[in-house]
Amino acid sequence: MFPRIQSLDNRVLQNISRIHRPKLNRIMVIASKLGNGGIVWWAVCLPFLLHPRWRYTGVVIILSLGLTSLMGEGIIKHTVKRVRPCHSFDEDEQLIKKPKYYSFPSGHTASSFSVVSVVIFSGCPLYVVVPIFLIALVIGFSRVYLRVHYLTDVVVGMVLGIVCGLVGVLLFTVFFPLHFLR
Repeated sequence: MFPRIQSLDNRVLQNISRIHRPKLNRIMVIASKLGNGGIVWWAVCLPFLLHPRWRYTGVVIILSLGLTSLMGEGIIKHTVKRVRPCHSFDEDEQLIKKPKYYSFPSGHTASSFSVVSVVIFSGCPLYVVVPIFLIALVIGFSRVYLRVHYLTDVVVGMVLGIVCGLVGVLLFTVFFPLHFLR
């Protein structure tokens, strides 16, 4: 099964490399940088924390990001130890600096989809959910486009993020009633 998955991952990388264009390259580099350290998600979290009605969601986003980082970066990556696709390319072929650590799962994608999950399960309106979802999708795609992740890294990152976001919402709902933050 794993050779078939690797073969699919390699074909996806080859097909995506065919759409590389200078303008799209710049957009993907910017999208990927937005996910560095979850910077965009910390910025998104601030308005939630400042608004009393949505403070609960902001705190759950923080909890979810921490849980996602612990699971993905702290445990799964160092257990699976999958080598990134960029390590088989020359340095001059890379659009961004090669990451040092392992590939599976995509931390950028996991953190992005943990926020998506929290805003969905916290009942945020569509005008909040849709832009967050679109940013998360672009960040995930950028990681494959830039050859620092395989498709399966990103898909598993999505699943991990959604699960961690849901767990964050459930944990916070059980241990801290909604009125706690108001």
